[in-house]
Amino acid sequence: MKRLGWMVLALGLLMTACAPNNVKEEKSWEKYFTQYKVEGTFMLFNNAQGTFKVYNLDRAKERFLPASTFKIFNSLVGLQTGVISDTSMVIPWDGVTRPDLEWNKDMSMQEAFKVSSVPYFQEVARRIGKTNMQLWLDSVKYGNMKISRIDTFWLDNSLQISSDEELGFVKKLYFDQLPFAKTNMKAVRDVMLMEKTQKYELSYKTGWGIVGPKQIGWVVGWIEENRHPSFFVLNLESEDPKFDMTKARMDILRNILTDAGYFKGEM
Repeated sequence: MKRLGWMVLALGLLMTACAPNNVKEEKSWEKYFTQYKVEGTFMLFNNAQGTFKVYNLDRAKERFLPASTFKIFNSLVGLQTGVISDTSMVIPWDGVTRPDLEWNKDMSMQEAFKVSSVPYFQEVARRIGKTNMQLWLDSVKYGNMKISRIDTFWLDNSLQISSDEELGFVKKLYFDQLPFAKTNMKAVRDVMLMEKTQKYELSYKTGWGIVGPKQIGWVVGWIEENRHPSFFVLNLESEDPKFDMTKARMDILRNILTDAGYFKGEM
């Protein structure tokens, strides 16, 4: 019954026509998490084939802070409200020197998204304001829709979202099914494109947050081959203070997608 309940939930979130027998628990992916001694989940929905593979179903339903994956939503609201005029809009550096040297300069939205600049998008959130941000969170039903401080709520564990909710969100973004102008959704899809080759296009946003002793990591997005998108969400955690989240999350993502047959241009 537990498995059947999950299938109904997942299928409803994805709004697809795939049959329940197409939902598969991919336990073989556990080795990629074991390699880095982390707990996590991975979800992969092949839109063309209608197949849905998941490792660690229980965790996929748990909510965690979105960290910088929230920059997808923040960008959409910024563009929709006019707070961001376009992806080339520059916000001046506030003069505060931060450890991430790439953030210490004037920056456009496109640049800020690529280097995941927290200060840039904190300023975007402040300009949007708590009332407008709440209206959009409620409209999209993004995670638990909770705001604390307007410039930290996606970082301080107030706002939380599950992997299956993240997957549904990026799938709707890809297909212009969110309540934003199509031009704004396309602009955000464009800045999410991180790799483009003759065989595939890989679009995603990473996230990295701290909750107590835990590091929470994300990669959410899609890989497209032959104009066929497959949507994915990686969520993982580690309590090791020396853990290299940046390397681990991308290694796990690429290993699982390679295991599933991607990067060859054959999907």
